[in-house]
This record gives sequence, structure tokens and C-alpha cells, in this order.
Amino acid sequence: MGSLSGKVAIVTGASRGIGKGIALALASEGATVYVTGRTVSAGANPNPGTVGETAAEVDRRGGKGIAVKVDHARDDEVAALFEQVKREQGRLDLLVNNAIAIPDELTKPGPFWEKSLSLWEMIDIGLRSYFVAAWHAAKIMVPQKSGLMVSISGYVGVTYTFSPIFGACKTAVDRMARDMAIELKPHNVASLSLWQGFTYTERAQENLKTVPGMAAQLNSAAGSSVEFPGRVIAALAKDAAIMKRSGGTFINAELAQEYGVTDIDGRVIPSLRAERGAPIWMPV
Repeated sequence: MGSLSGKVAIVTGASRGIGKGIALALASEGATVYVTGRTVSAGANPNPGTVGETAAEVDRRGGKGIAVKVDHARDDEVAALFEQVKREQGRLDLLVNNAIAIPDELTKPGPFWEKSLSLWEMIDIGLRSYFVAAWHAAKIMVPQKSGLMVSISGYVGVTYTFSPIFGACKTAVDRMARDMAIELKPHNVASLSLWQGFTYTERAQENLKTVPGMAAQLNSAAGSSVEFPGRVIAALAKDAAIMKRSGGTFINAELAQEYGVTDIDGRVIPSLRAERGAPIWMPV
């Protein structure tokens, strides 16, 4: 039995990419994982992966996968998700806010005024959606006096990457996680933000082929698998002293070294603090 056996997690945006990797890493520790996303049918998205396929892989990894179709732009669908978790499990131990809208236009060359206003969608699905999910999670975690909320962020919070909207979104994610921690602290519920570096998601691998200059800028030694952040999150979820970290923004690679976590191939992922910047928020 895994060390997260009996624990219940929600991972948003887990049809593919980092969300899927997190779900699988938690599954390897025996967790029950609710996998959310919009893709339920193969071929409905240009990239492979569905919530059902991720949930099935969670089962194969030793956890229990439960696929739930959720459009995180729809408050009613999010509310229904948390109602389902409470009804079926009676508890929630971990929320991983990962879902974000990444318009194709984001990685195209050009300044913000030459791109469409639709880039604002990253704020709606990537910031507001994090708040809505955390709002519902708190209503389960606060009464049980335990729980961990993890917000997926990145160096883009302090270093320009592709668009002012992208930076604004992730900077706000970090601050929101910190301020939530202040209000959650009396209830023994932790909230923190994690900076993930370059990750070899399906989309990122395609971008390496098609986005001018991206491959040349990448430090390939710093790139990780999609499961690496999940391994770090699993370590956090097992940490009995997690409240000491609540409110902080952390670099995944640095936490991994503290916890003795490596990537799936045994590599130690380096921190890019010196090259890309340092987190602003410390634990509260």
C-alpha cells in the first residue's frame, strides 16, 4: 500500500500534461485521485489524452482514479465536482490547482497589442478558476481541520515569458496562495504555490518544433518529465510539518532536493533561481 493510501486528491486539468503527471505520481503512492478536464473523447483535442485515460492509468499505478468532466470556466460544474467528492469520500486531503487555458497565440512572436484580447482567458482559467476550486475545497477541509492546497505556478511569476498576461496570472496565483494561507492557518489547512520549470508536456514538445527560438533558449538539463512535480507534491502531502511551509512559494527543484526526490529517470532537476528569479512569498 502506498503512503497516501486513504487520501483523497483532486487534480484539475489532468487529461494530459503536468496535471496527468501529478495524478500518476499521486497514484503511485496509493491516493484516490479525482481527475478533471474537458476532454472525454479521444481526438477532441489536438493533443492526446482524456480524463478517462488518465483515471485508468491512475488505477494501473496503484491508486483509484475517478474521471470527472469539468469545464473550470463553469462554476456549476466545479460545484458539482466538490459535491461529488464530499458525497463519495466524505473528505478531501489535497487540491492541486493546475488547469489553465493556454491559447495557441501565446507563444507566437509579437507584442501584446498585436495579439488578441482572448489571451485574458488565462486569467479566467488559471487564476479565477483556482480561486473557485479553493473556495469549494476550503468548505470541506476547514471543518475536518486538515488539508493541502497546491497552486501550480512558475518562474514566469517574476520573469517575462511570452506575454504580460501570463506573468500577471502567475504572479497573482502566488500571492493568492499566500493570502489564502493566512486565513486557513487557524484551521490547520495549508496553501502554497509551486514553481515548475520547463516540462516535457505533449504541447511543449510540439512547441520545441514549431516556436522559433524556443529550443535554442532551453537548458535541456533543467527540463523535467510531467511526473516530476507530482513527486514533489506527494512528498509535501506526506510531510507532517506541512503547515511550516504554508503561504510560501517554492521552486519544485529545490523542494525535490530537500525531500530526496528525483525525476522518473533518476535525474536531479536543477533550480533556475539564478537564471530566472527567486520567489517573493515566504511561509506565513
